[in-house]
This record gives sequence, structure tokens and C-alpha cells, in this order.
Amino acid sequence: MRSFSPLPSIVIEPIVRTALLEDLGRSGDLTSDAVIPYNETATLALRARQPGVVAGLDLAAFAFLLVDAAIDMEIHRPDGSEAAAGETIAKICGPARGLLTAERTALNFLCRLSGIATATAAMVEAVRGHRAKIVCTRKTTPGLRALEKYAVRVGGGANHRFGLDDGVLIKDNHIAIAGDIRTAVERARAHAGHMVKIEVEVDTLEQLELALALRVDAVLLDNMSVEQLSQAVAMVGGRVITEASGRVTPKTAPAIAATGVDLISVGWLTHSAPILDIGLDVPVDGNICTHLN
Repeated sequence: MRSFSPLPSIVIEPIVRTALLEDLGRSGDLTSDAVIPYNETATLALRARQPGVVAGLDLAAFAFLLVDAAIDMEIHRPDGSEAAAGETIAKICGPARGLLTAERTALNFLCRLSGIATATAAMVEAVRGHRAKIVCTRKTTPGLRALEKYAVRVGGGANHRFGLDDGVLIKDNHIAIAGDIRTAVERARAHAGHMVKIEVEVDTLEQLELALALRVDAVLLDNMSVEQLSQAVAMVGGRVITEASGRVTPKTAPAIAATGVDLISVGWLTHSAPILDIGLDVPVDGNICTHLN
């Protein structure tokens, strides 16, 4: 199982609460309240319908607990685990109304984050044996960045900056408006504190040479061919961090990693990774959670 730092509850709870309020609206769960007696209890299983890496169980648990504190979750495959198709990830038991009311919100988080973790794990596996780390970007769902970046870590990847306040990344539009790379870097250096790193996006080896002369901390080698990346890494010679980006897939990643770059940033991990199909079903074995035995 992969090693990662879980998200603190203070981050998770307000996001889950907002999602539940969106679903419950003004009148709550009309269907479950009408169909299910208030004192009915049930046991359901979170089950993977396809293989993948699990992420987001804490959010699913919060969804159930915020709806009804009497609901209990028994985890079989914790975050970071690889679940096989058909495998039970967790069992949830308690008041049946609460289980059904929280079901979709819990699954929305769990399927989305597990999909990101699964896609990240595939990318990490694609570059295994090379020094390059797979990192995500700021191309995240508004309001869910902390969760999606967490899922990348669960999948074995690493995080790029969390926001615009993390560091200076001078991109092509910054350079175009500032006039040139030197002006942009000099302004950034005069404005940023001594703890802030400066990275510059370059599209050509000529731009790279200018950035290196200005002693930046990192260079973003954007949309370069494998041949250009190899030349760029040789030019850098380990003096700064090198990051490759642009249309990276599990098929192209090994060749990119083989050039010797330090980082490979992949935006689609958080903006386009497919969900991992997970369902909430009645357990086949009929077993109930431990606390109800």
C-alpha cells in the first residue's frame, strides 16, 4: 500500500457538508423518508466494479456520519489499497434512511478520487525505473483541489503548487506581457521573498539558455519533443529542477522520463481522469458490521 498523509477532518467536513446540502435541498430525501421506516436498519457494501486504487473513504464516511451519527463503516480496503473487481472496499451499517440519503454523495467523492488515484498509479508505473516524479497541476475542480491533489498522492504521485501563492511560475503569457524573460524574472525576484522559488516556462532551447543565465530555480519544458528534452536536460546539467509538460500519456511518459527530467506534470489526472466504478450493494454473504453482531 502506498504511503501518504491523510487529509485533516477540518478540510474534509465543510466540503462534504456543502455537497450534502446541495443534494438534500429544502426538503431532504423525499424518497427514503417516504419508503423506508425510520427505525429500519441495513448493511450495505461498497464494492469495486472494476480494479483500481481506493481513495476518498474518509469523505464517504463523513457523508454517512453527517447524515446520521449512528452509521458505522467497517473498512476492508483502506485508501491506497488496490481493489480487485468485485472486491468489498467497506461495509456500512446503521439506519437505512441515512445510508440511502448519503449514498450518492459518498459515492461521488469515492468514485472521483479513486479514479484520480488509479490514473496516477498507472502513470507512476509507466515511469518506474526513472528518476522522474509524476506531479499534478492546478487544473482541478473548483473547490475540490485539496481532495484531488490528495488523490494524486494516494496514487503515488506528487503535488505541484497548490495555488498561486505557493511559488512563482512565469508562463508564456507573463513573458509576452512583461516583454521578455529577463524582465519577468527580475521583476519576480524583486517582488518575491527569499523563501519563494522561481520557475520559468520555456518552449525552446534558446529560452532555456536565457532562463539558466538568470539562475532561476526550475524550468518548465513545455511541449518539447523527446529529443529537445534530452538536449535540455544536458544543458541544465543538474543546476535547476527540470519539469516536462504537454500531452503526457502512459504511452509517452516512459520516453519522456528516460530523458532524465526531474518532474513530469500531467493536468488530465485531475481534470479528465475517469471515475473508478464503485457501487453500494447488499452484501452477497449477508454479513453485518461488527458493531451490530
